[in-house]
Amino acid sequence: MVKRRTLGKLRWPNTLEFSTVARAWRKDASYILLGFVWQGNDLLKEEVLSEIDVTQAEDEIERSVTQYLTPRIRRAMTGFEPYDVEQGVYEFETRMPPPAQPPLYDIAFVLRENERVMWPLEAKVLKTDGAIAEFVKEIENNFLTCRYAPFSNEGALLGYLLSGTPNKVFDNINRKTGYKLNDYPGFPNRSHKTSKHYRIVPQGKRYPSGFCCHHMIMKVF
Repeated sequence: MVKRRTLGKLRWPNTLEFSTVARAWRKDASYILLGFVWQGNDLLKEEVLSEIDVTQAEDEIERSVTQYLTPRIRRAMTGFEPYDVEQGVYEFETRMPPPAQPPLYDIAFVLRENERVMWPLEAKVLKTDGAIAEFVKEIENNFLTCRYAPFSNEGALLGYLLSGTPNKVFDNINRKTGYKLNDYPGFPNRSHKTSKHYRIVPQGKRYPSGFCCHHMIMKVF
């Protein structure tokens, strides 16, 4: 079946890569927006997580943390950025023909100039620092196939860590995948690393082939 045109495709028939547009505002756009994510995480810890025993939560941890994190990211922003931050945003560009549902981002920075273009963040609960299988699947099955972030050469995985240490999470990702995880110089005191990849770009598409995945481990206990 052929995919038919969406409202977004009609309104914005042409797209640019996210950072190309965002750099018109700041050359270090990704560093700026990820700074908002870390500031939002600090507010989440102060206002929510420090008041409860997270280990007592039994259901909907991933959705709950994401839902409480997103507005705090928004509060950290100035309001003058060329993008908004949204929770639960559909990626219509890479949808399969009906009746398949399009990919749904946990959080995404959405360009105001062209709302088809997004910088996505996917979240996964890590019950222990060794429970990384689903985290790795997001990279290999979604980011590296261009199913996620087709118009961005960067994206992020947020690991909500329930027990263990971020450093062991990074060690286990490296051991399982062989990815070289690099320190991210913008946040030397955060549990934040990056890995560089070349993606499989679908035939006929002009998505960025080089991709930087940000690995951000957030302790929620």
